[in-house]
Amino acid sequence: MSVQQEAGVDGEALEVWIDQDLCTGDGICAQYAPEVFELDIDGLAYVKGADDELLQAPGATTPVPLTLLTDVVDSARECPGECIHVRRVSDRAEVYGPDAE
Repeated sequence: MSVQQEAGVDGEALEVWIDQDLCTGDGICAQYAPEVFELDIDGLAYVKGADDELLQAPGATTPVPLTLLTDVVDSARECPGECIHVRRVSDRAEVYGPDAE
């Protein structure tokens, strides 16, 4: 079963955001998906926009490219701070992360 099938999101657009208040700065996310996550000089992880710019506004989201979905989900699962949230764009329901049902 694919990651998309497991979450019931076949074909649906997903986005990811990081709660910096919970980020421990371990950098696991940046190791799994450096195209999506990066640690800043403050030692916390942030999502990156399409232009590779760090999105530092609280709750800033970035789209999850289908080709990187497994890496982003693995990041959320392995994050010791449980601060990575992956949700459907259509209804903002969390499908991976600490608030996923």
